[in-house]
Amino acid sequence: MSLMETIIDVPAEHEKNVFGQFDAYVKMIEKTLNVTVIVRNGEIKLIGENDNVTKAKSVFVQLIELSRRGNTITEQNVSYALSLCFENKESAIVEIDQDLICHTIAGKPIKPKTLGQKSYVDLIRKRMITFGIGPAGTGKTYLAMAMAVTAFKNDEVSKIILTRPAIEAGEKLGFLPGDLQSKVDPYLRPLYDALYQIMGAEGYLKNTEKGLIEVAPLAYMRGRTLENAFIILDEAQNTTPAQMKMFLTRIGFGSKVIITGDLSQKDLPAGTQSGLDTAIKVLSKIEDIGFAYLTGQDVVRHPLVQKIVMAYDAYESKISKAEVKDNPSRFQRKKLNGTKVQNFERNGDKSSKRRRY
Repeated sequence: MSLMETIIDVPAEHEKNVFGQFDAYVKMIEKTLNVTVIVRNGEIKLIGENDNVTKAKSVFVQLIELSRRGNTITEQNVSYALSLCFENKESAIVEIDQDLICHTIAGKPIKPKTLGQKSYVDLIRKRMITFGIGPAGTGKTYLAMAMAVTAFKNDEVSKIILTRPAIEAGEKLGFLPGDLQSKVDPYLRPLYDALYQIMGAEGYLKNTEKGLIEVAPLAYMRGRTLENAFIILDEAQNTTPAQMKMFLTRIGFGSKVIITGDLSQKDLPAGTQSGLDTAIKVLSKIEDIGFAYLTGQDVVRHPLVQKIVMAYDAYESKISKAEVKDNPSRFQRKKLNGTKVQNFERNGDKSSKRRRY
């Protein structure tokens, strides 16, 4: 391919935001797209092969537009813009930015940051029950919480109910000190953290005292009918099928439900089936129930988290393929067992007889 060069104008007030500290984002784009970037006097000169320069120009244009909209450009923005440019979808990053859910107590806007998150938020708006399934760091719980607070403030629901199963993450914690609330609080801490950030500690306490916000273990849901409420079940992969059925049958009129879970991080005892797995199989064809599947590309925590998630996915896929190769499937075993034969002699008869067992 022939080399080409092009020039992009960058407003001086956006240079620091778009280029990153010590030009970190510029170096990232150079390395990923194999182009040379020269920054001088408010201009960016791009030199490289035609296709690569076109992609780099598009990425810079999208980042400049994000900066103009008042966003602080992060490494996640740059990384995601680069991944989209290989699919010719880089303009989507600005479209996603137009979807404002709400503001935190500190005034920071909460928006979806990836196409997967955008689809998840849209499903929540359209469906009565939404399952958000994906790895850690994809914003499943945080976005659900933002949608719940928005609906509550807009008087679309009269209360918010947050719940999750109280199960240890691989450790036996024994008897925790304090009253019942003190014992379950550690399990619910992630929900409190998100609420405090979005609503503020004072707003949360005020609404909790009035009974308008409730944070409780899943076991507390039995026997209740939850009407006109925004209900979030977090860590649903740690429910049993019976618990999941119990929870889903609590839903009353005027309610909206979000169920979040990560199928790769189950803390159930060995041999126990996950209620989330069962729900996906049983409910996938029911109208008004949506399933949003988030992936490693939707991770919005530190970029290292995305690499960790993808590394584990690759490792587990490799292990799974090795197991299939080394061991026959259940179907194959059944087939072998169903056709196994044995020769035996009876009453001196030397002829072979076939017996199934």
